[in-house]
Amino acid sequence: MLEFLLKSILIGAGATAIFDLWVKLLAALGLPGGNWTMGGRWFAYIPRGKLVHDGIANSPSLPNETAIGWTMHYVTGIVFAAALILIWGLDWTRAPTIGPALVVGMSTILLGWCVMSPCMGGGIAGQKRPDRWTVRAVQLSNHFVFGLGLWVCALVVAAAT
Repeated sequence: MLEFLLKSILIGAGATAIFDLWVKLLAALGLPGGNWTMGGRWFAYIPRGKLVHDGIANSPSLPNETAIGWTMHYVTGIVFAAALILIWGLDWTRAPTIGPALVVGMSTILLGWCVMSPCMGGGIAGQKRPDRWTVRAVQLSNHFVFGLGLWVCALVVAAAT
């Protein structure tokens, strides 16, 4: 259990950091990036009984929403790494292959497109956004990079253990 938890944290947090570096690079090129303050606002409203917003930016801000957003972003990355390890087993972490990491990485887009975006007022896959096709392309690249990050971080962890 300890090995599972430690590897989930290291691989998930590492892959999320790689994702964030990619998002920063794209933002420097003028492409839309993640807004973890709005994500934090959404998460912070959930225990207050509000899951769906017409537009999350129009909902009043809440204390610590940026910190909540960043924390939940990394927690989510760790949970997805844990799911990868649960599905493919700890043996995968000892000899990581790229396929499972990419399957999980690309699957994570569904949470954003089918849950977060509609609940934050953007519609399924951002359909209510005027720049929806740009956002979709960027998000697909982000989650592909997250999948690569899962694999690279698993290789690093495997080499270190």
